[in-house]
Amino acid sequence: MSTTVQAEAVASAAGPVVRDDLTAEAYHADLTSISSTGLRELLDPGCPAQFHHDRHHPQPPKREFDLGNAVHAAVLGKGADIVEIPHPNYRTGDAQAARDLAYDAGKIPLLPKEKEQVDAMAAAILRHSLAGPLFAPGNGVAERSIYWTDPATGVRCRVRPDWLIIRPEITVVVDLKTTTDANPVACSKAIAAYSYHQQGALYLDGVQAAGLAPEGARFVFVFQSKKPPYLVTVRELAGQEEDIGRARNERALRIYADCTARDEWPDWTGPVTDIPTIGMPSYDTIRQAEEYL
Repeated sequence: MSTTVQAEAVASAAGPVVRDDLTAEAYHADLTSISSTGLRELLDPGCPAQFHHDRHHPQPPKREFDLGNAVHAAVLGKGADIVEIPHPNYRTGDAQAARDLAYDAGKIPLLPKEKEQVDAMAAAILRHSLAGPLFAPGNGVAERSIYWTDPATGVRCRVRPDWLIIRPEITVVVDLKTTTDANPVACSKAIAAYSYHQQGALYLDGVQAAGLAPEGARFVFVFQSKKPPYLVTVRELAGQEEDIGRARNERALRIYADCTARDEWPDWTGPVTDIPTIGMPSYDTIRQAEEYL
């Protein structure tokens, strides 16, 4: 089944839809629903105009994401195939051609040293005292696509958890993230910088809307450093952050619904005639006012 047909099949449904056979390409190609990434892009520092453009002009794969995607595939057992490129680097034409051929086939090209790193990172996760049991084979389902309709706005939403554990007593959504620094302080800053709490709230709402969490759900981050010894930090999303993330999603959903209804996608300024003022971030204003004024 083609990517377009797969997306249209999901879009035609009105109620919740849970699919284990949907490809990542079909999931990301769906323009009839909005994902966590889209909702985050609608809010500051993003804006509807940039979101709308990027949505209709998807970018080619970025090499800096190859390592993370490969670790996901190695740990989850699902995702794009990994192709080892038998060259020390991409300086030669043969190496570049092999790399491009892998990209064209929807695969992840890795140099031998990168493949060794991915294998070491996957092994570090699986032997970790907290992450290992979470990702144990047979303990969960990888990359299950979930669709539902937001009751407040009528917007069709979608999520695709990395790993979904469903037990009679609890449902656990596990999100694996590779990072330059898995220190808990750095992870906390990453949650704020990339609005991961917004992602977590939407994923929890999605599994509950689809009837996959009758006894409630928990969202767990697994952060892993990309430098040896590939340390791992496992943390559950805090309750207050989940509430803030859900409030952010609600605002983004209203923006999306309004923009869609009007077919207008404003930039950061919006339709104003007077030139707005601008200053420093509030914390700098306060600090400098105390020092100089």
